[in-house]
Amino acid sequence: MANATVSYQPPAGAPTPTAGVLLPTTSNDPTPSALVDFAVRAEHLGYDSLWVGETLLRPVLEPLTTLAAVSTVTSRIKLGTAAMLPAFRAPVQAAQALASLDLLSGGRLIVTVGAGFPGRSETEYAWSGVPWPQRFTRLDETVALWRQLWTADEPVSFHGKVLHYDAVPPVARPHGPEIWLGGATPKALERTGRLYDGWLPYPPSPSDYTPGLEAVHAAAAAAGRDPSAITPALYATVLVTDTVAEGEAALDDFTRRNYGKPLDVVRTIQLLVAGPREHIEAELRKYVDAGARHVLLRIAALDMAAQADQLAAIAGML
Repeated sequence: MANATVSYQPPAGAPTPTAGVLLPTTSNDPTPSALVDFAVRAEHLGYDSLWVGETLLRPVLEPLTTLAAVSTVTSRIKLGTAAMLPAFRAPVQAAQALASLDLLSGGRLIVTVGAGFPGRSETEYAWSGVPWPQRFTRLDETVALWRQLWTADEPVSFHGKVLHYDAVPPVARPHGPEIWLGGATPKALERTGRLYDGWLPYPPSPSDYTPGLEAVHAAAAAAGRDPSAITPALYATVLVTDTVAEGEAALDDFTRRNYGKPLDVVRTIQLLVAGPREHIEAELRKYVDAGARHVLLRIAALDMAAQADQLAAIAGML
């Protein structure tokens, strides 16, 4: 586990950190009724947000369809993608779908987007009929197009380096979904500060979080934006177990089944922590001290029954 000391101190009056949870659409048995029950329990347990991931590499439920379903049985909790890959959809159609979901949910939508992972996502892009090169430009231009279509009163023409459209009619006007970016490369940090409403990384050490957030803030200030308007979030994989050793073994099983790689490899890329509740909370608090204000918890359990048990075990952790 990371034990780095972080010097960053949240500013006076900083908001209390909040927590959300990932819907287990990639578990072995994501039946509709079980997912609906999971969402309802999450809201009742006080979670602030529900999130859905996306991949074409495994049999999972499509994220926007899933969020539309759970929006009908919840009323308060925010609904988010973590992360959606816009390249899988036609940009104009995606603008319409997201606007519809935001309206139907009463303005509860947060859209975290990404451009995919080298070594994994090239195949997904090919299946979607989208070239892998210029993926970051395509992503940023897609988001810019969405924002224009969501706020326009007349047909939109858009001509970027990758996307080119003439006279596209506006879509239904949503309440205005926030759009966050996942990623922690220097270019991703700069783009987050310049263009996006939130930052959702999963750095393996809290010592990586503060310099990343500082880079986001610097880029925002350079672009004439208010850095404090960008939500600093965190994606963390967690599992409550009796001991840390038991948790480490469970995490290793989880990473091997999900990524085909052992825990010690995956841990160099992303945050995973397991053990007694107080141990997990202490590790997450290091990231809160480093500046994180919303923590998305992915439960490292492989079936719905275990997911449901863990949902209660980690509730109210922050």
